[in-house]
Amino acid sequence: MKKILLLVLVLGIVITGCNKEEEPTIIDVDTSNEVQNNEEPIVEEVKEGVPSPLSGMYAPEEVVNQRVVAVMFDNHPRARWQAGLKDAEIVYEFPVEAPYTRYIGLYLINSPESIGPIRSSRPYFVTKALEFDAVYVRVGGSEQAKKDIINLKIADIDGLTSSSKVFWRKPHKKAPNNLYSSMEIIRQTQEERNYNLTGKYEGFEFFAEDTDIQGNEAKSILINYFNNNTSKFKYDEEEKVYTREKDGELHVDESDRSTITAKNIIIQQVNTKVIDNEGRLEIGLIGEGTGKYITNGNCIDIKWKKDSRESNTYYYDNLGNEIMLNSGNTWIQVVDTGTSIVIE
Repeated sequence: MKKILLLVLVLGIVITGCNKEEEPTIIDVDTSNEVQNNEEPIVEEVKEGVPSPLSGMYAPEEVVNQRVVAVMFDNHPRARWQAGLKDAEIVYEFPVEAPYTRYIGLYLINSPESIGPIRSSRPYFVTKALEFDAVYVRVGGSEQAKKDIINLKIADIDGLTSSSKVFWRKPHKKAPNNLYSSMEIIRQTQEERNYNLTGKYEGFEFFAEDTDIQGNEAKSILINYFNNNTSKFKYDEEEKVYTREKDGELHVDESDRSTITAKNIIIQQVNTKVIDNEGRLEIGLIGEGTGKYITNGNCIDIKWKKDSRESNTYYYDNLGNEIMLNSGNTWIQVVDTGTSIVIE
């Protein structure tokens, strides 16, 4: 009997212990790294490929390693608007015979289906093609330009000596302002003529991330090349690029009517002089000079230097440091030192 009572007491103690509520365990959780206020987490952009030396934009390595293509663009009012200009990573605008200007577009990572109208060369455009060791696409040129192309052994594709498979005229404009080609055909012609598939040149240096430079405000840039020949850029605060106007009209690409924009603008001031009765110009690209660098709504004074026809053109800030650009396309406006420029 005593053994039974003892067993009951032990069982009672065990049951009571199992049913006893345990104190809750408090775990200290560090929430300092959690997203607060329902904000989206920041996802870093993964850049695939390698950066283009012309624009800093990333593309497959085999594309970036191609040879630069330099295309002469007609800018006569009857030639507008141009096709494929939006795809150029660098565009230079030069004065030619007054009152006109002309473009040379540099291509590496983009391959527009339609490029043109294509026009003739001048010696200073040959200098730019040489500087970038480019395949040079043009149709004719001044006598000096044609001699330079031969003497400097430029990888040349000339519309006057090439077949209609390389260049063709479009009926919506009148000759001579209607000659076109495509990047696919240009690349094929480059291979058929056994031109080097890669080039040797120096590109620009680019910021790792989009950067605001410290300078004067530059929300509007007006360049007066000649009477009734102006180039204007207006800053788009939201997109952080400049929209372009030519002679008071919004500059668009003929291929899709998209607005021409610029991430970077360089104004390069040079000495020019008329050298013949046709009004052709000699433009001093070799030597030193001054200019402006403009991006993200601000502007700084710069200096430029080019030692030889083949060498790179370097742009420096007032401290003597080579300038860095923001990734994106660049318009380089080459102007005479006496050109009126309004920056606001």
